[in-house]
Amino acid sequence: MSPRRTPADAPSGDGSVALAHRRVVVKVGTNLLTGGGAELDAGSLARVASDVAEVRRLGGEVIVVSSGAIQAGRERVRGLPAAGDARRSVVSRQALAAIGQGHLMSAWSDAFEARGVTVAQALLTRRDLADRLGYLNARNTLLALLAMGVLPIVNENDVVAVDEIRGSAIGDNDNLSALVANLVDADLLVLLTDIDGLYTADPALDPSATLIERVEVIDEALERVAGTARERGTGGMVTKLQAARVATQSGTEVVIASGLVEGTVLDAACGGAIGTRFAPRGTRLESRRRFLLSGLPVRGWLSVDEGAARAVAGGGRSLLPAGIVAVEGSFERGDVVEVRAADGRHLASGAVNYGAEDIGRIRGLRSDRIIEVLGYEYGDEVIHANNLVVV
Repeated sequence: MSPRRTPADAPSGDGSVALAHRRVVVKVGTNLLTGGGAELDAGSLARVASDVAEVRRLGGEVIVVSSGAIQAGRERVRGLPAAGDARRSVVSRQALAAIGQGHLMSAWSDAFEARGVTVAQALLTRRDLADRLGYLNARNTLLALLAMGVLPIVNENDVVAVDEIRGSAIGDNDNLSALVANLVDADLLVLLTDIDGLYTADPALDPSATLIERVEVIDEALERVAGTARERGTGGMVTKLQAARVATQSGTEVVIASGLVEGTVLDAACGGAIGTRFAPRGTRLESRRRFLLSGLPVRGWLSVDEGAARAVAGGGRSLLPAGIVAVEGSFERGDVVEVRAADGRHLASGAVNYGAEDIGRIRGLRSDRIIEVLGYEYGDEVIHANNLVVV
């Protein structure tokens, strides 16, 4: 039996606890679901399900983001003639995902049904969230399920997501969980893994390595630590740190902790000292601004001069063509791009009023010359302040 951890704020009397976070997103990786083996492990799923059910019993709302579809599919086809090529072929891995999705959801459904919890599956890719309508549709569906008392289980749709599946299908679920946390205004994102959290070095190689209990700012030094941290799962600590950055920018607290120990999700939701906890950078952003920071694939970026950098980063001003010195990438009007300083620092993200080709023609010019150069105009701003969010 897995060890049980007592939440830090549990009274000594009846053992009841109070949640510090009401809406929680929990990401569960393949390595955790299989217990480090080759097949889904019923005990591992039951441990997570019990923990999540307890958070719900205390009045919390939970969404689970689950990896494991490809591995579950691999279980079902083991021994079939073409199964041996599945690890290398993208198409074969998509087929495995198609086979495994139902098996994975059946395993989750059994685990939660035994605890009186009804589940629903939601298949998402980054592409589903890449436009405003898709973003709002996904948000409304997940919130409706929570309002009904149903537990959404979100999977990356590996069957169609070729870009995501190639080389990083499982790891991208870390980032997907951050998108989901932003999508539903989550108070807390819990990234369950098979180690206790983020260490100062690889504890298997360095006996002096210590657990980093709290992170206020994700900086380059921490990114270097994550790059060398040990984890057996495909995603690794690097993608977890990326997810933490996206989620904390929108005001969601993040915990990276071991899912091998019973009670981890409950302890994290109660604010206990567990794993590595990342402090949110500010209050949760309103819906439109959160959409711009949701970690969508970047279509391109705009390099700006020092004056524009100060206006955007310091004053929250609109970005005008006069301050743009370079345009990179291929994007259209309405796409989300990054605004970068001359040294490459990411200053802000925003939805552009003009495509890359048009911006290339008007960069460095006063706004009153836009119609003269292009023959039309969509406004004086390349990115309006209402569609721009400073990171």
